[in-house]
Amino acid sequence: MLDRGFTTVRDASGADYGLADAQAEGLIRGPRLLFCGRALSQTGGHGDGRARGTHRHDDHPCCAGLGRIADGVDAVRAAARDELRKGAHHIKVMASGGVASPTDRIDSTQYSLEELRAIAEEAEAANRYVAAHAYTARAVNRALEVGIRSIEHGNLLDHRSVELFRERDAFLVPTLVTYWALEQEGREFGLPESSWRKVDEVLGAGLEALDRAARGGVKLAYGTDLLGGMHRHQKHEFRLRAEVQQPLEILRSATSVAADLVNMAGEIGMLRPGAHADLLVLDGDPLADIGVLVDPEHLRHVVQGGEIVSRSRPC
Repeated sequence: MLDRGFTTVRDASGADYGLADAQAEGLIRGPRLLFCGRALSQTGGHGDGRARGTHRHDDHPCCAGLGRIADGVDAVRAAARDELRKGAHHIKVMASGGVASPTDRIDSTQYSLEELRAIAEEAEAANRYVAAHAYTARAVNRALEVGIRSIEHGNLLDHRSVELFRERDAFLVPTLVTYWALEQEGREFGLPESSWRKVDEVLGAGLEALDRAARGGVKLAYGTDLLGGMHRHQKHEFRLRAEVQQPLEILRSATSVAADLVNMAGEIGMLRPGAHADLLVLDGDPLADIGVLVDPEHLRHVVQGGEIVSRSRPC
């Protein structure tokens, strides 16, 4: 990720304090890592990787370390507090069905409003925020109504969703590239056939949702949600978004808007006194052609914290 030009990243399930501390202490090269630990999932939800005949909760074959199961208001409070105890920068909650989970439906809502509200309250008490996996308008709107700050995916949002995003000053993180990659390579990287067949349900709606949100003035941050070996497509999201957004809007989504989402405005995502001095040196103008950010031959240097941490090699 660092060599692709990402100097700070937000993990949306699975990374923990060990990885973040190792990067911060200089033990490994990589972007600064904002982690959430394990996502909170109801029984049978998007973070529950058990097949129908399985009782014990094992890690999902394609998404190990993804979630932890908690049911009921008291249990979700305890789970959120536990992830915050371990240093989570934000809490992730599964608020709808998903592609990689074996027993739920894309169009299901997950967690009661009381449970979602309790999770949001715990994050707010710790001066953190909640990011929610949600596809349908019903799931998106329920999450926004209880104070969740960030919606991941949102492929099937509606007009009311756009209104709620603006009213609640919330963020949408479309992840178009993950559906493109899952359709191309998901089975190769361990996605079960039953999950792979769900991809078409959300793939076509993603661009339409992005267009609706962009025209409606929703704050859009850059994200990918790529799994495992598909991470190499991380920058292809720039090109997919260009079908709807202008290059400057896309660039802001990966810099200043993203910094605002993670409560680091003034520290990352901009060049100013007191910020971390992260920047990319390119041999082209991404405002004229967003492909400059996608094609690796255009990236000459990656600067992180004022130091060159990656440079292109001579051909």
